[in-house]
Amino acid sequence: MNDELKQDFDSALVKHLLFKSKLRSFLYGSGISESPIRDPEACIFGQWITNVVLKQYAYLPESHELNRQHIRVHQVANRLMDLHQQGHPDEAKEGLSEVNLLADHITQLLRTIEQKVRAAR
Repeated sequence: MNDELKQDFDSALVKHLLFKSKLRSFLYGSGISESPIRDPEACIFGQWITNVVLKQYAYLPESHELNRQHIRVHQVANRLMDLHQQGHPDEAKEGLSEVNLLADHITQLLRTIEQKVRAAR
């Protein structure tokens, strides 16, 4: 059971990192689909939060904070993508530092939730 829990949270972390990679690719000119970057519900990490975290671990306040931070990182990504599309690619790329701060917080929340769930078992 603990191995499954670790795999589930490790998989979620990979999904989260994939989001950052997609955003970076977009801002550096790759023709990548915008929907999973712009829409927190189209994002595979967001789907995992909805279908796993908010259903199984909603009793943890960190679960709701994770969801809020996930939505926030998409809001910032939208702003950066808009800047890029409006002809301000350098300014958009500079905004990646804000995304990285939010992403680090999301990673911490993931680890905290995993630890609390593990401790409760």
